[in-house]
Amino acid sequence: MVTVGVLALQGGFAEHLGLLKRAADRLSIGRGQRLSINLTEVRTPDQLATCDALILPGGESTTLSLVAAQSGLLEPLREFVKVSKKPVWGTCAGLILLCEQASATKRGGQELIGGLDVKVHRNHFGRQLQSFVQEIDLPFLGQAEGGKPAPFPAVFIRAPVVDEMLHRADSPERPIEILAKFPSHGEGDNIVAIRQGNVFGTSFHPELTDDVRMHVWWLEQVIKAQREN
Repeated sequence: MVTVGVLALQGGFAEHLGLLKRAADRLSIGRGQRLSINLTEVRTPDQLATCDALILPGGESTTLSLVAAQSGLLEPLREFVKVSKKPVWGTCAGLILLCEQASATKRGGQELIGGLDVKVHRNHFGRQLQSFVQEIDLPFLGQAEGGKPAPFPAVFIRAPVVDEMLHRADSPERPIEILAKFPSHGEGDNIVAIRQGNVFGTSFHPELTDDVRMHVWWLEQVIKAQREN
């Protein structure tokens, strides 16, 4: 049995749970047997302790951080990510929380969980009115089938981007994988999907689409990690 939790303090946790269920069903059909995957909402340290993997959803990162602190979850989350090193995926606000540093924070800053040795720029694409959907290439989605996958409909809502590596990406101790970029109108491309060890983050909201491929891929990573441990 693999238990996958979704932090359910604020934001799009219900949407993630819906796509996780569809992803688990698709994996079961593909493998010809029902996978033993338990999906659960996480609001307390005790609920977190039952999980083998966790998604931090999109929402408002300052609010998520504040409610997590009030719920006694910040330190257990840091231990889950950085000590136990269980698989974690953060989308949009969740990505911000999983970074070691953040710029453009509100006055007084905000508490972060950390795990990704990068600095993230909050609200990089502007306010809610500047939200948009853009098809982007995610080559890692084609690893299982081979070949180039169809573009993914990425939903950007007040989205962050990774704007600084805190060490060399190819460091042998903590390598950072840049999994997707979005063309920038300025200098260089925006990093919008990244992985470092057990921690995966995306600037955009896969949970707000009908495309289940990213949740299928991530569940496969969770199952693989479970078997290796």
